[in-house]
Amino acid sequence: MYRDKTLIPTEALRLCMLGTLASQPHTYADLAREVRTFASRIVGPSLEMMGLSIELLRAEGLVEPETTKPDPADEMLVLTDTGSAELRELMTSNLRSPVDGNSQLVFALKLRFLHLLSDEDAQDQVERMREISETEHARLLDLKQRYGTEPGQFDAWLDLELAQVAARLEWLETVSPTS
Repeated sequence: MYRDKTLIPTEALRLCMLGTLASQPHTYADLAREVRTFASRIVGPSLEMMGLSIELLRAEGLVEPETTKPDPADEMLVLTDTGSAELRELMTSNLRSPVDGNSQLVFALKLRFLHLLSDEDAQDQVERMREISETEHARLLDLKQRYGTEPGQFDAWLDLELAQVAARLEWLETVSPTS
């Protein structure tokens, strides 16, 4: 984790793997494909985002085969109790504004797996998303006040960014952690 207790890219991938397995068991190949597909749809193709091995999760005792098969490629992987605890820790980590690819990925993963948390933890995450978005909105307003009158397209871009954050804040008011 970063110093501010937000997830680094490999932890975001770990969250994606564990959350995917918490939703339903997958084979090794299916899990790798699912994580690669989801992460690349959010941040685009990135070697940094593909650096976590499923074998590491097995070695750490976070996942295990549901049943032993003659061909390990056919084994369905499931979360262990330790894996469930790790998933909760990753899901309840701090957030950053979804400006860069990793932050967008973490934001998306938390929303995707919000239903896996207790109601209290889920509500806390939604509230953190609101707070982060409010901070981002204030930062953009400050930029607009300081530099919005300069020539060029910066002011128009700030208006676009402000509209996106305002829409996100409005939407987050409707998010119910239990749905």
